[in-house]
Amino acid sequence: MVLVVDDDPDILEALSEILEAEGFEIRRARNGKEALERLEPEPPDLILLDLMMPVMDGWEFAQRMRQKPDVAGIPLIVLSADRNVGSKAKDIGAVGHLAKPFELNDLLSMVRQSLSPAVDTSRV
Repeated sequence: MVLVVDDDPDILEALSEILEAEGFEIRRARNGKEALERLEPEPPDLILLDLMMPVMDGWEFAQRMRQKPDVAGIPLIVLSADRNVGSKAKDIGAVGHLAKPFELNDLLSMVRQSLSPAVDTSRV
C-alpha cells in the first residue's frame, strides 16, 4: 500500500488515481498530521511525501515518523516544487525524490523500484 501525502487536492487525487490504475492500493493524507494518523493500524509499504504543506510539513512528519520504531523504516519518496528537493530529500532519509512537475513514467518507475528493494537494478 502507498500513502500519498499532498496538500494540493488536485495532485493528491491525480496521483491516487494513477497509482490505483496501475494496481497499487492507496491511502491519502492532506498534511503530515493526517499522514501520521494513517500509519496505523496497517503501515504503508511506501510514502509519497510533499514537503511544503500546512498543519504539519513533510520535514516534521518525517522526523516524527522516524521516532516510531514500527514505521521508522518505511521508504519515503519526496515530491516537491522546491529547487533543492534533492538535498532536502537526502536530509530526511528519502529513498528518492522528484521535482514537480515530474514525468509520470519517472514516478511509476521510482515507486516500483522502492517497493521491490530485493531487485538489484544496478547491473541492468
